[in-house]
Amino acid sequence: MGNSGLRVSEIGLGNWLTLGSSVDLAETRRIVERAFELGINLFDTADVYSEGEGERALGSAIAGLPRHQLVLATKAFFPISEHPNDRGLSRKHLKESVDASLRRLGTDYLDLHQCHRFDADTPLEETVCAYEDLIRQGKLLHWGVSLWNGDQVAEACRIADHRLAYRPIAIQSLYSLLRRDIEPSLIAACSDQGVSQIVFSALAQGVLSGKYRAGQLPSETRGADPQRRIFMQDYLKDRRLGAVEELMPLAEELGLTLSQLALAWCLRDPRISSAVVGVTRIEQLEDNVGASGVRLPDEIERRIDALFPADEKEPPTAGATR
Repeated sequence: MGNSGLRVSEIGLGNWLTLGSSVDLAETRRIVERAFELGINLFDTADVYSEGEGERALGSAIAGLPRHQLVLATKAFFPISEHPNDRGLSRKHLKESVDASLRRLGTDYLDLHQCHRFDADTPLEETVCAYEDLIRQGKLLHWGVSLWNGDQVAEACRIADHRLAYRPIAIQSLYSLLRRDIEPSLIAACSDQGVSQIVFSALAQGVLSGKYRAGQLPSETRGADPQRRIFMQDYLKDRRLGAVEELMPLAEELGLTLSQLALAWCLRDPRISSAVVGVTRIEQLEDNVGASGVRLPDEIERRIDALFPADEKEPPTAGATR
């Protein structure tokens, strides 16, 4: 991952809106243990997911697994209370958020801690120095960012170099066949700084699994829930769903499921270290892991590009706290 010796699985397991919220603790444990059996080592969460319950659920689920074989990643930025210092990327909040995450996860160190968003109200130098302190204290091994732009990443690296501090090694980005905004400028800019991509929503909130059809929203799915689908409205447009249906024959040609094709497409770029998926059932997890190691033929990539042009823009669909 990035300019570091840390190695992560091509598929990572996240828990936004799933483990610790819509999935109970017993099933969370089964999913996490199965993920580990399948070779997943990257487990990603955030302090704000379900008001800390996401971290607690993950901490409970990993309790019986060998800690040294896991890469635990979490995040901080969003408000966790009404207190004015319980938010952002200040030295105070990062220190207190990391300590709280360690308690909820039941571990004494984090492999990767990430800035959930950029904090325009805190000097970037303060944030960089706070991470330097936390790493030297042994609470973190590495740090990264999420949904920053290329200039912000470059400036963080410049400050770290100037202070002989640790650079960020990874950035979490929204990326899928339906959202190709990070091509090519952000991926290239971060790669130039030795910062690799961890992508999320690679299945576009489940739309790229093929579960939705134009005019059809199956009951008991996120797309059928008026509250939970607010982050995926653009993905559910008939034009987009029609393109997804045209993708299905390409997956069949390769002997893949639609989800596997979509994930393999994301992982085709070596600058992308991992695609983080969210699942509610073990069967979904097992299917997603089948994308690891798949290499798409050039002809298939050209046909995919024709269906999902790289220059097509859509409004942001990531959740406010994803």
